[in-house]
Amino acid sequence: MGARKRIAAEARKEALKSTAIASLKNCPTSPRKMRLIADTVRGKNVFEALNVLRFSPREASIRLEKLLLSAIANWEAKNEGQRPEEANLFVREIKVDSARMLKRLQPAPQGRAHRIRKRSNHVTIIVDSAKN
Repeated sequence: MGARKRIAAEARKEALKSTAIASLKNCPTSPRKMRLIADTVRGKNVFEALNVLRFSPREASIRLEKLLLSAIANWEAKNEGQRPEEANLFVREIKVDSARMLKRLQPAPQGRAHRIRKRSNHVTIIVDSAKN
């Protein structure tokens, strides 16, 4: 590897040290319902977002809370010796994509059948520390 590539790779690695990623695959909630919860915590401080999720009545907030705790744990694993309270962590990015769809049939009148689509989603959270 050349010197320029090595310097660029080290710079990228140092920049990624302040971020942590956690993802949840094939979550059995519709993407639309999960996006409603994801929009409430996007861009917020991590501990403020945890409070919002903990006291939200929606079922999707339970899964999102566990995912956010996982992202915080991933950040702690990357940055040993630092505390998340002092690092001023915030939710930089949260993406909700649709995943596999289970297709079922439900009986309908006059011998017909209606298709039921049971949707699921993928969620990715990126937590970053704000530089003061």
